[in-house]
Amino acid sequence: MSRIKEKFSELQARNQKALISYIMAGFPNEKATISTIRGLVKGGVDIIEIGFPFSDPLADGPVIQNASTVSLEKGTKIAKFFNLVKKIRKETDIPLILMTYTNILYHKGYAKFIVEAKRAGIDGFILPDMSIEESKEYLKAAKNNADTIFLISPNTSKTRIQKISKVTSGFLYLVAVFGTTGIKTGIKKYTIDAIKQVKKQTKGKIPVGVGFGVSTPDDVKKYIKAGADAVIVGSAYLKLIEKTPQNQLESKIASFTKSLKKQTIL
Repeated sequence: MSRIKEKFSELQARNQKALISYIMAGFPNEKATISTIRGLVKGGVDIIEIGFPFSDPLADGPVIQNASTVSLEKGTKIAKFFNLVKKIRKETDIPLILMTYTNILYHKGYAKFIVEAKRAGIDGFILPDMSIEESKEYLKAAKNNADTIFLISPNTSKTRIQKISKVTSGFLYLVAVFGTTGIKTGIKKYTIDAIKQVKKQTKGKIPVGVGFGVSTPDDVKKYIKAGADAVIVGSAYLKLIEKTPQNQLESKIASFTKSLKKQTIL
């Protein structure tokens, strides 16, 4: 059983849902990333999603795009990223997910990249631009090595959800809003309806996580109440990192994380 699956089982036994926090590797520098990770762990995060920067991040809003640009300018490369993950792994066994774009893996070769990522300590992948129609080689490389977390949206058809949920492992990622990450438009009825519909369709076979536009404890509470098994918070963390001095970063991140995690306890 993967670390991600183990975490969901453990949370279920404790009558809790998962808080998944997203950060960008190397934003604004590696030291800040390590401090942020420590703050997340202290705050009680369940799973950490680490972004690897990409020059054309289609699914990301301005906050994550900016973080990606800064990280690339600071020289974040694959080897450096894997070394960072190894450092994190020495401090915690919390599940770690790599969020990036398909071209990063394709360029190196799916099998080679995934083996190296697994060796460093990555447990799963989120590739927003990976379609199931083109995923055969990726899925083959990831099998028995890492979880493959696919995305769906509130207007994904039932037939397509069925196809996607068959190849998804770890959890199914439901995009909360139409648009990119970090767009705060309030919680929509269509999102709440989508959570309920997807939960009904998947019949508990795979956890359902909700992300994009989630930024406050109240958001977390509402999505958990609607039936989400996990809530993903990203841009709100990057905004906090950007405005917090390095010497206060760990404590500020821990405090914000605690406020979010509190809402996942049933």
